[in-house]
Amino acid sequence: MRVIAGTARSMPLKTPKGNDVRPTTDRIKETLFNMLQTYVPDSVFVDVFSGSGAIGIEALSRGARHAYFIDNDSSSISCIEENLKFTKLDSRATVIKREATSGLMMIKESAADVVFADPPYQAGLEPALLDALSRMSYVTEDTIVIIEAELDRDFSFAGRYGFDIIKEKCYKTNKHAWLRKG
Repeated sequence: MRVIAGTARSMPLKTPKGNDVRPTTDRIKETLFNMLQTYVPDSVFVDVFSGSGAIGIEALSRGARHAYFIDNDSSSISCIEENLKFTKLDSRATVIKREATSGLMMIKESAADVVFADPPYQAGLEPALLDALSRMSYVTEDTIVIIEAELDRDFSFAGRYGFDIIKEKCYKTNKHAWLRKG
């Protein structure tokens, strides 16, 4: 796994040991950031269920002003911190070791531009995540929320939390649901 573009381009990233982390492949990451290219420069980017931190680090490398990394696993937090130091992007990052919903409450920004979340598949955490995001003042009508999920995950429940599905990008084994406050 590597950084695709920007100031840390081609730098290799570590992944946490064990089977609990599913790093987003370079091909999917490249597609995601091609779609996000106008939103990332000078943005506040939130990476929830960060794992290795690869998504938030890609955002920083491509010009995000600041990135927040939220994960509750100690080996993931260590990996994120190592990757941030190695890529020399740590000065623009905040790493939060908490469960996702309580970690979101630690962010003190007037607005977040992009929130990316990659919760464990089949865990059913998406409703609680959207419920928490709906109550965060930094999640505005302009904030893009992207959730990585298994292909068959139905996001029709998003409306109950005030979010509209603006698009779904399907890949071979998973998808990204793009949402905005309605």
